[in-house]
Amino acid sequence: MNQSTLLGDTLAGLRVVDLTRNFAGPYCTMILGDLGADVIKIEHPTGGDDTRRWKPPLWNNESATFLACNRNKRSLTVDLNQPAGVEIVNRLAAGADVLVESFRPGSLDKRGLGYACLQAMNSRLIYCSISAYGATGPLADSPGYDPILQASTGMMELTGEPDGPPARLPIGINDLGAGMWAVIGIQAALMNRQQSGMGSKVDTSLYESAAWWLNYHLAGFLGSGVVPARQGTGTT
Repeated sequence: MNQSTLLGDTLAGLRVVDLTRNFAGPYCTMILGDLGADVIKIEHPTGGDDTRRWKPPLWNNESATFLACNRNKRSLTVDLNQPAGVEIVNRLAAGADVLVESFRPGSLDKRGLGYACLQAMNSRLIYCSISAYGATGPLADSPGYDPILQASTGMMELTGEPDGPPARLPIGINDLGAGMWAVIGIQAALMNRQQSGMGSKVDTSLYESAAWWLNYHLAGFLGSGVVPARQGTGTT
């Protein structure tokens, strides 16, 4: 058996309920699916995941953007604004190992699908939340997506030529980073559950992802007081 086969079976037997859309959350749950987990993606009955409508580019007449973050999943359409839809997710969560959601903090609590409600029903559930700015703090209620985070965290200020304007990275680096941090947190929570028998809450954000990408820039500023500058394609 080769290494790729072994890695593909790492999470075999685990069930993941995916209440995410766009990039960060779907990237997280795709990785879990790649590692063997059974991922059930919940989509809105009207149109499904937003990225299904992001086209072109197309791949076999489907949105390439959607396909890039949603392999190894089964999809189920559910209207979370209806009691029957909430009940469906409750039943799925009762038998799940992991639930991943990317709603604005507090949104699912109002529907009875927050961590406290589902953990009381399934004490072994690992509940992972991915948001723009995290579950707590002054910006917790603020919406945001990758370009906004690139600007607000200073990433754009560091990108581009020294004599030019700030530039945006052409990839959703904070979306994808938040998805990877979520996977790491979920894996750690699964290991903790093996010892304690209990699930736990995992929380990460695009803002946290950006802070990690900027870690040595931040350390340099705190140590020297010098604001980092754009270097273009050069190195120091």
